[in-house]
This record gives sequence, structure tokens and C-alpha cells, in this order.
Amino acid sequence: MMALPVLQRETALWDPFREFADLHQRMGQLMQSVLGAFDGAISAAPWSPLADVEETDDAYLVQIDLPGVRRDDVTVEVIGNELTVHGEVKERERTGVVRHRARRYGQFDYRLTLPADVDADHVSAELADGVLTVRVPKTEEAKPRRIEITAR
Repeated sequence: MMALPVLQRETALWDPFREFADLHQRMGQLMQSVLGAFDGAISAAPWSPLADVEETDDAYLVQIDLPGVRRDDVTVEVIGNELTVHGEVKERERTGVVRHRARRYGQFDYRLTLPADVDADHVSAELADGVLTVRVPKTEEAKPRRIEITAR
């Protein structure tokens, strides 16, 4: 009789998004092992970096993880109602043999459909400490207004 391995994990630390990332990585490894000769075509496909989108009273903040990316290697555009971030993570020159690779390199694309209540003419972007922060302000009509209550 064969014993099956037992997976033990603390349920309080379970992260379903990490499970998907691990699955994606394993599928990539499987594809690489099966299609070895076509590896260049697979790795050349653009990928999407991790991002958070936060809404405040006056703007939408999009924070995108881009470690090691230079400002000159990223473009941010608003086309119609879509925010597009495109760029490239360049692989650094190595002197040794790579035994394991977990970082992504090459072209990346991030797209976000924006609500109708944004002021596309005043979008700003800042790259600091490996995080690109794009601030998309809301129009004056979309900002919340406090209404004073009067007594009779």
C-alpha cells in the first residue's frame, strides 16, 4: 500500500491568489518542458504586472509593481476610457549559470478600463522604489459633496 503525501498548511495564512500564481508558474514550466524549442515565442509574450487600484474621494490610484524598471522604459497612456501601461523589464547581465528563475523579464502590458467620471487631462504618474503610482483624478461632478442640513 502506498502512502500519499500530506499537505499541511495554516488556514489563517492561506492566500488563494498565491495559489493561482503558483499554478501559473507550474503551467509555464510544463509548457517550457513540452515546447522547449519554442521557448522564445512563449517568453516573448507580454505579461501583466501585479497592481492595486484604490478609490479615494477625488481620484483613483493605480499602484503597479515594477521592480528594477527605469522610468524611460515605461509609457503611461489614457486612450478613451482605458488606462494603458506598457514597458519592458530588461534582464540584467549575468556572470554565472542561472539555476532557478522566478522573475519575469521582457515586455509587459497593464490595462484598466476607467469609469466615465475621470478627468483624463490631469492624469499623473510617478515611479518610486519599484512602484509606479498613477493618479487618475475624478471630475468635479463625481466628487462627493457634503450637504448641510438646516433646521426649521
